[in-house]
Amino acid sequence: MKGKSPTVLAFLSMTLSLSGGGCSGGKSDPQAEAPPPLRLERVQDRNLFQVDHPERFQLVQAVEHVATPRLNVTGTVNPDILRAVPVISIATGRVVEIDARLGDTVKKGQVLLKVQSADISGAFSDYRKAVADEQLAHTQLDRAKLLYDKGAISLNDLQVAQDTEDKAKVDVETAAEHLRVLGDPNLDRPTGVVEIRAPISGYITDQQVTNAAGVAGLGSPNPFTISDLSYVWVLCDVYENDLVNVRLGQQAEIRLNAYPDRVLSGTISNIGPILDPNIRTAKVRIEVRNPGVMRVGMFVTATFHGRQKQKRAAVPATAILHLHDRDWVYVPVKDNQFRRTEIVGGDMLPNKMQEVISGIVPGQQVVANALEFQNTVEQ
Repeated sequence: MKGKSPTVLAFLSMTLSLSGGGCSGGKSDPQAEAPPPLRLERVQDRNLFQVDHPERFQLVQAVEHVATPRLNVTGTVNPDILRAVPVISIATGRVVEIDARLGDTVKKGQVLLKVQSADISGAFSDYRKAVADEQLAHTQLDRAKLLYDKGAISLNDLQVAQDTEDKAKVDVETAAEHLRVLGDPNLDRPTGVVEIRAPISGYITDQQVTNAAGVAGLGSPNPFTISDLSYVWVLCDVYENDLVNVRLGQQAEIRLNAYPDRVLSGTISNIGPILDPNIRTAKVRIEVRNPGVMRVGMFVTATFHGRQKQKRAAVPATAILHLHDRDWVYVPVKDNQFRRTEIVGGDMLPNKMQEVISGIVPGQQVVANALEFQNTVEQ
C-alpha cells in the first residue's frame, strides 16, 4: 500500500474489523434476549393464626336458629289526613282576638278566634224583615178566615193568604239559620263579632292567621287546622327491589329515634303505585296508634318481617368480635390453626346468644371468647 497515508490505513483496518464482527456466526442468542424469569413471593394470610396451646380456648358449636327475613327502612311521622279538620269562617271580616296558637291542644267547641264581620248586620236585617213579613202574613190570614166564614171572600182567597203565611214562616227560619251559620246565634241583638270554634278535639297543626288579619270567608286560607293525633301515619321509602317484602295488611315494628327502646306496632294501609324516578323508591304508609309520644315530623325505623322462615346460625355473643366496623369469629382449622372469618351479625337472642345472618352455618365450631383470643394472638 504505497502512497497510502497512515490515517487511511487505520480507517480501513477498523472497517474490516467491524465487518468481520457483524458477520461472525450470523445468529443471535435467544436466551440472552429473553426477559428475566418471574419471582413469586408468598404473602402471609393475615386472617390465619397459629397458637401453641389451643386447648386454652374453649370452642362452642353454632346452633340452629329459625328466623324470618327482615327489611329495615326509615320514615317520618305524619298526621292522618282523614283526621285533620280545617277550621273555617263563613263570615268575612277582621280578626279581633285569637285564643289559640299553633301546637295547642283544643277541645271540641272551644273558641279559637273572634272575627268582626259586617255580614252579621246584613243577615240580621234580613231576619228582622222576614219576621215582620211573617207577622203581616199571619194577620192577613186571620182576617181572611173571618171573611171566609161570613162568605165575603172565596175559598181561593183564603188559600192564597194561607200560602203567603207559610212562605213567610220559611223566610224567617231561613234568615235565622243564616245567622247561626255565620256564627252568631243571637237573634235578639247580634254583636257583629263571630266566634270561630273548634269542630273537633285535637292539636293545632297549622295556623294561617294573625292578630288584626283579614278573613275572606271560604275563599281565604283556613285560619287553623286541627289534627286528631290518636292515630298517625308513618310514611316510609322502600326501594324497588325490596317491594316484594311488603304487602297490604302486613304488621310492621316501629322504633322512634327519640325512644329507641320502645317498639310500636302498625299496619300497612297503602303501597304507593308510583316510584320516585330519582331514588327508585315507593311510599309505604303505615297506620299506627299513637300512645302519646309520637310527634309529627319524628324520624322512625320500620321493620317488616317476611313470610318464609329461614334457618340461620346462632352463637354466644362473646364469640363475635367487632373489628374495623365488621363482625368476625374465629374458626378452628388443622394443626393448631384458627381462621378469622367475617360474618354478618343479627339480632340479640335470649340466653346471651346472637344471630348470625351469614358467614357460618349451624354445627360449625367457633372460639367461645373472641376478644380473649384476639388479645392473645396480638401479644
